[in-house]
Amino acid sequence: MSMNTQGRQTTPDAITVSEHETVSGNKGLAQSEKLIFEIGTPRRSGVDFPKLKGTKSRLGHMARTGKIGLPGLSEPEAMRHYVRLSQKNYAIDMGVYPLGSCTMKHNPRLNEKMARLPGFADLHPLQPRGTVQGALELMDELSHWICTLTGMPVVALSPKAGAHGELCGMMAIRAALDAKGAAHKRRVLVPESAHGTNPATAVLCGFSIDSIPANDAGRVDMAALRAKLGDAKEKNDVAGIMLTNPNTCGLFENDIIEIAELIHGAQGYFYCDGANFNALVGRVRPGDLGIDAMHLNLHKTFSTPHGGGGPGSGPTVLSEALAPFAPVPYVEKHKDGWRLVENADDKSFGRTSGTSFGRMTAFHGQMGMFTRALAYMLSHGSDGLKQATEDAVLNANYVQASLSGEMSPAFGGICMHEALFSDEFLEGTGVETLDFAKAMIDEDYHPMTMYFPLVVKGAMLIEPTESESKAELDRFIDVMNSLAKRAKAGDAEFFKAAPIYAPLRRLDETKAARTPVLRWRQDI
Repeated sequence: MSMNTQGRQTTPDAITVSEHETVSGNKGLAQSEKLIFEIGTPRRSGVDFPKLKGTKSRLGHMARTGKIGLPGLSEPEAMRHYVRLSQKNYAIDMGVYPLGSCTMKHNPRLNEKMARLPGFADLHPLQPRGTVQGALELMDELSHWICTLTGMPVVALSPKAGAHGELCGMMAIRAALDAKGAAHKRRVLVPESAHGTNPATAVLCGFSIDSIPANDAGRVDMAALRAKLGDAKEKNDVAGIMLTNPNTCGLFENDIIEIAELIHGAQGYFYCDGANFNALVGRVRPGDLGIDAMHLNLHKTFSTPHGGGGPGSGPTVLSEALAPFAPVPYVEKHKDGWRLVENADDKSFGRTSGTSFGRMTAFHGQMGMFTRALAYMLSHGSDGLKQATEDAVLNANYVQASLSGEMSPAFGGICMHEALFSDEFLEGTGVETLDFAKAMIDEDYHPMTMYFPLVVKGAMLIEPTESESKAELDRFIDVMNSLAKRAKAGDAEFFKAAPIYAPLRRLDETKAARTPVLRWRQDI
């Protein structure tokens, strides 16, 4: 039986492009692999359990009457299936991962070893406090270094990811506004160059959104910002701003201090999206820029394999003005050891009894994230973290400069950690951004971020990170320049056919999105 064909081309016949066919469907070490349901059968299992004796089901009418429908495989079959699938994935351990706004960096194996130490890897959130003193101390030390690097007095470790950290910051802002009788201030300014989760988070917290356009340099249009604040003087309804810095165009907001002064002058708060903090670590402290709240992605800036659905961690730092409203729980040291402050009414240094906006989540966070992040910080030291930042920015600018002859940078001047290109160099060639990205797959490179940010037509966003050597970047640059030259030479047919060597070729993406087949059924 063949695999599902609705919405995507997945059968061996559909992906065969070579003149030399093989009987097995395999091509050298490129294994052909079916769905696990197709290679397994309910009649076979790698493990046999005897039927239970002397037990009675308590499920009543809820007990299953039909077959469960799971495939059965022997141990070698199961192992080979997942190994073959893994070989179809691109990975940072294979080569440059140029996705922008994702920080696909190499994560030191030392950090993985630390996260797997007994006492960290086997923690349970309901363990007695006396059995987790080392873990609590680690969390407190991590908090110290996060506050040191950001120049902020308080950090909440409990947010589970970037968007969750945004939620934490905006909930603190709302609590602060309500506490000083400013519940009418519910308008949040959001630049077009901010991350897409920013406006969504503000709306979730009950705020309305007022968009700020970008100028020709890809940064906040200051004239538009001043106009928005001027119009708001009578209503006095501006709660603050949510700004990403460096922004989604990979650029530093040069007017950030003036932006902070304008927002504070309107009695609002400054939230900064810190997902791109890897371009700032050791070079600037956000607290010195007038920022009131900012989340960090530990799983991007401070190590942990990024992507794959988790886990994530988005600690949120807060200024003195917002510190009293930080969520619980948080770690504190007492004469009898370390403890988690669980109740909002508990008094604590830098926090006022009863002002916390409450609890965001049942438990504190993902211990593996904390352990990896602290190991990364301590092994690099202040000079190493600063160098990592500088190398990330240097690599991005090297890529931008090296590709500028054949491709079209979206904005002039120096970028930060990401190099952004438009599709201008493809005009008149019949080749689109998507075609260009598909051709990269045949060259054994994961495509860069495409069509984002939306403010740039046919955007191609490349982030090499600090992990890559000059030799690796030169290989990547050579491929990109060669593809650009081929597109300009008029070989559109080559790009429209790509990818040729991928396990699957082009999908019918529209059909797959509108009529997806998410469940295997034998009758399909």
